[in-house]
Amino acid sequence: MTERAQPSRKRGGRRAKRLVVVLVVLAGLLVAADFGVAAFAEHTVSQKAREQLGLTEDPSVTIHGFPFTTQAISGEYDHITVSAQGVPAGDVLRDLAIRAELRNVTAPLSDLTSGNTDNINIGDLEGQITLKASDIAQVSPLNNIQDLRIDPSTESYVRNGEGNDDSQSGSGGSGDDGATESQQEDEDDSTAGVRLSGKVQIAGEEVEIFAFAMIELDGTTIRITPHRLQFGNDRETTVVPQEVQQALLPNFEADINAGDLPFTVTPTAIRVDPGSLTISGEARNVTFAGVSSGQ
Repeated sequence: MTERAQPSRKRGGRRAKRLVVVLVVLAGLLVAADFGVAAFAEHTVSQKAREQLGLTEDPSVTIHGFPFTTQAISGEYDHITVSAQGVPAGDVLRDLAIRAELRNVTAPLSDLTSGNTDNINIGDLEGQITLKASDIAQVSPLNNIQDLRIDPSTESYVRNGEGNDDSQSGSGGSGDDGATESQQEDEDDSTAGVRLSGKVQIAGEEVEIFAFAMIELDGTTIRITPHRLQFGNDRETTVVPQEVQQALLPNFEADINAGDLPFTVTPTAIRVDPGSLTISGEARNVTFAGVSSGQ
């Protein structure tokens, strides 16, 4: 009896192993199929966004959550991320970076498979649009400034030159414009302090100059208002005489029309980072087609 039982146990063990292998393979196939369907849906949305944003390449689209198939069948998605680089807007801005977090999205599976994104409804949209210094330098009259650079500052330093001691702790340069304080003071607000620097021609000589300005959201317009100037560089600066400041300040004053930007997000917050300016806002109950085209 013992000799007969041993082969029986061996055969049972082999069957169990085969069953485990089959289940693992099946699970792998289901996961692969789920990712394949998700990739197809992401590609469809990406292609439509490319057309409506006028891009040369497909933007990145990520549909979060697993499994994707259950979301596709129900037509309801918790979270989709769309991001793109090199987005043009208007006649001047040519290199915007866009990121949007779409939540509570309704998209019928039949529309996705047919490539129809017009009926994709977005419950909540959080959008960010980043303008690089190279783009901002094309806006008149800032295009008169050579090698325009952008860095964060604080409102107190912009207006009064105050806050030197606090700013020493983390600006990454001389520290006298208070970058760390700026992040705490101006984050998620409709105003922000900024240091604009570059080279201008004065009496036939090329001079490096710093302009300390406030950036404010006025409706859909980003308004740059300079308050004071300094000559010099990151190591040493000189206060500019008032009569010279009055003559040069208009060179740093500019309006950027945010109404021309993609995504129908009403700007509510503005942030300055080294080399860039980011505006952000939210929208509710919009369609993917309207969001992408900026209409």
